Amino acid sequence: MMIHEPELRKLALAVIQVEGDAVTALAERIDDDFILACRLMFNCKGRVVVTGMGKSGHIAGKIAATLASTGTPAFFVHPGEASHGDLGMITSQDVVLALSNSGETGEVITILPIIKRIGVPLIAMTGNRESTLAKFATAHIDVSVRQEACPLGLAPTSSTTAALVMGDALAVSLLEARGFTRDDFALSHPGGSLGRRLLLMVSDIMHTGDEIPIVPETALITEALLEMTEKKMGMTVIVDRFGKSAGIFTDGDLRRFLEKSHDVHGTRIGDAMTRNFTAIDADILAAEAMQIMQQKKINALIVNDESHKPVGALSMHDLIHAGIV
Repeated sequence: MMIHEPELRKLALAVIQVEGDAVTALAERIDDDFILACRLMFNCKGRVVVTGMGKSGHIAGKIAATLASTGTPAFFVHPGEASHGDLGMITSQDVVLALSNSGETGEVITILPIIKRIGVPLIAMTGNRESTLAKFATAHIDVSVRQEACPLGLAPTSSTTAALVMGDALAVSLLEARGFTRDDFALSHPGGSLGRRLLLMVSDIMHTGDEIPIVPETALITEALLEMTEKKMGMTVIVDRFGKSAGIFTDGDLRRFLEKSHDVHGTRIGDAMTRNFTAIDADILAAEAMQIMQQKKINALIVNDESHKPVGALSMHDLIHAGIV
């Protein structure tokens, strides 16, 4: 059967509308049980054990991952495996968060007596307040939806979206309550681009020692050009007789100089350098250095110590190579 483009657009928009309405309706469910659920997880001495079957299981896994990465230790346990040994992963210090749209999922209901025997609080996220799971729970969060986006009313669509959003609401509420910071987030994401942006310092990637292009104020422009060519950074630092950064000379400075004069053999670099330059500290984030370069539209920075002596040099290429850009 051929489906025409207008019909595809209509179907897609209908799905977005239905799921959007389901999410909007959640605002009315931020009730005392939601607050109780937050308190139970906030005061948890162990970990939040999240469980669910099928599509609810996929959502449960994502909620567990979001909780864990935002300051609430959590992990996912498959309810089908739980009754075959994995329940041993749950301790009396934990809190269980169970997802089931019907609230009657067999694999989840089966482990409820064990959860009660262990004595851990149970937070249920269901679409049925009268279900077995909801009635068994210490706190019940209502994620019921008026209809699924699936036209057959069979595939979990709106219901899984609602559960996912409510899980995010829990995680972010706890994040704020714990005072979780960007640095805390970075520590749990050291391997990804987020971690690199939030943890990598200028001192980790800057050029140091003999790699820094440096010439004295008394050097000729030709000497500066040789230093720039050798160090391959498109610039050189110019230092005064005390070894302090006095200026910078870049490829752009060279072009501007050549527009006015061709005497590169007889002109001192101190007479052609840019004195009003930007320098940074080694202990700032590399991401901050990138922002400075973008704002000032420059491609390299001098890194000075407290006495204004150059201890490093950083280029946009270094930031790209480090995965910051």
